[in-house]
This record gives sequence, C-alpha cells and structure tokens, in this order.
Amino acid sequence: MNREFDLVVFGATGFTGRRAAEYIRDHAPAGLRWAVAGRNAERLAQLETGAAVVVADATDPAQLTALAARTRVVLNMAGPFRQFGDPLVDACVDEGTHYIDISGEVSRIRELIDRHHAVATRKGVAIVPFGGVSSTPADIAAAVADQRLGGLLHTASLIVRIRGGMFNGGTVASMIEASENGDDAEERDPLLLGPEGRTPRPGEKDPRGMTFDRRLRAWLVPSPMGVSDTRAIRLASSLRGQDVTVQEHLAFDGWAGLFPAVQLQAGLAVIAALLKFRRGRALLSRLVPPGNGPSEEQIAQGFYRLDLHGMDARGSETVVHVSGAGDPANRITVTSAAEIALNMADPAAPVPLRGGVVPPSIALGASFAERLTSAGIIFD
Repeated sequence: MNREFDLVVFGATGFTGRRAAEYIRDHAPAGLRWAVAGRNAERLAQLETGAAVVVADATDPAQLTALAARTRVVLNMAGPFRQFGDPLVDACVDEGTHYIDISGEVSRIRELIDRHHAVATRKGVAIVPFGGVSSTPADIAAAVADQRLGGLLHTASLIVRIRGGMFNGGTVASMIEASENGDDAEERDPLLLGPEGRTPRPGEKDPRGMTFDRRLRAWLVPSPMGVSDTRAIRLASSLRGQDVTVQEHLAFDGWAGLFPAVQLQAGLAVIAALLKFRRGRALLSRLVPPGNGPSEEQIAQGFYRLDLHGMDARGSETVVHVSGAGDPANRITVTSAAEIALNMADPAAPVPLRGGVVPPSIALGASFAERLTSAGIIFD
C-alpha cells in the first residue's frame, strides 16, 4: 500500500487526542511518516509534534475520504464516535485504510459489525474499536490466557482494581450521545456482539449490586468497564471459533473498601440519573466540556490492575495479571491506542493478522502483550 503517510492521528487537538499525538511523537520509530488531523489548522500547528498537518472536518465526507486515501492507518481520538467516528470508518473501508478508535460503546460497535464487517474482511481492512482501557487490556489478557491454555479458554473471571478513572470531556460526550440514542437497553444484552444462537448462561449476565468476596477479601461491584470488556472478549472468542463465558467485577480490598465501593456506586447512580434527563445531560456537559479533563498530576496518581482467571473445560487454570501506572481513562487509554496504531503503521510488522471489525487481540494477536509490557502496561 503506497500512501503519503503511514499513520494519521485524527482529533489530535482534543484532550486524549493531544496526548496520543505527543505519545507518538515521543515513541515513533525513525522514518515513520505521520500526520495530525482535525478541522482547525491553527490548533493543529500549535501541537508542536513535528508531524505534518491535515485539515479535515468530521462532518465532511469528501474531506474524510481524501484523508483516508493518503494514509495506511488512521487513529481516531475524536468522540462521540457514532457522530465523529462512523463517517471516518466509512471512508476508511472504502479506501482500504486500517482504522483504530477508543470507543467502547458496544451498541455502536454492533452497528459497525453489521455495516462493515463483511466488506472489511474481504478487503483485509482492520477496523479496530476497543482501543483504550475499554477494552484493550482485558481483550489481550483473554488472548494470553487462551494461548496458555492451548486455545481452549472456556471461562474467564476478571477482577479490576483502579485509582482515578476520571472522566474527560470526550468520555462525557460519548455517554450523553449513548443516552440520547437509547443504547442502554441494548447494551445490557451480554451477547450483543456474540456468540450468536444461544441465551446467556447462569452467572454470565452483568453483575448488579455489591457483595463481599471472602476469598479475595474484597468488596465487588459492577465494573465501569465491564460491559465493554466482556463484550470485547466474547466477540474475540467468537471470531476464534470459541464460546467463552466471562464476567467482570471491580474490587475494593478489605473491609475498609466498603466506603469507596459505596461512594462509587452512588456516584455512578447519580450520573445515570442525570443522563436520563435533558437538563441533567446539559449539566454534565457543562461540568466536563469537550477538551477538558484531569490535570497531569491527577493522571499521574492513578493506576490500573486487572487479574484474569481463565479456565478450560477440563479445569486447567491460568491467571493473567495486567497493571499500569496512571489514570486508566487517560494514560492507559492513550498508551494502548497509540501502541496499536504504531504497531499497525509499522511497515515491517506483519499486522493486522486479519481484517473486519475486530477487537485488538484479533488484529494483533496475543503477542501484542509484549509490546504493551514494553510500553509500561505490564502483562505477567
């Protein structure tokens, strides 16, 4: 594929987009031909990344098609993704350009599969959502567990521990968009992305409420990433010809974890209530407007840890640990997405492994864990 650029970062002036562009500036291999893109040339020039600048408006299909035709890979950091991502996906599929974004909205991903998977598969074009903390770490961890179990992963239980996870403006905008589109009911279907032809098994539905796990000595609550993580793992397992039962919880250790667990549950309940009403959505948008997010100090204080307990049908077990320093929604997301993009943009790399609308593990394989480990998201 002879293109002007190896990689274009779209939405590079947003909160996470700017950080992704800076990450690529600092980690790009010698000779990488890359550009930053968005609708405002002046703001793009102020990024000081040393990259070329491409002006393209997310609402102009002709400009998006021209952008996609100039590059081998697009990393899109501009949400809400149904509004600002889907037209770019259309252009990338048409032009044979690989595409990555950080969307974890599974109803939107279902639409992408229905609209593009067959054609993208035939063309060998990888359309890769789930590129951020929702749900690259979980998806790759499941692929590693499956590899360790000889391709026979049958059940996966995920326990996540985080500090931080502060919303940025793009995340809030995506939440508002999903609420306005009425996606909540559809996203509660644990099998929305597959496998097809069966009903949910006992213990497979998304957890509700709060329990104390005496074995873990931790309070368990529904994970904010659980809907995305479990659907990504089920989609990947379906594409591998498997049928994995998976569930995820967020853990708060010890009896002292009761207060933060209750605090989180209450906070999420308030946000869910606000999202139901137009004035509530407007309030959230004013509190965290697009382009805003936590400070660098707040981002640095966060951490992410995931423990995936995998088992095959015969009872053989493996545990995959994933950990990373920094706010999950901002640093882990930026690192994951940028490393996917750099891997796919590397002319020497034999990826993607296959086309279609696929999670990262299907595009890059379990070996991508090694690249993430080198980047500070540790798999062991």
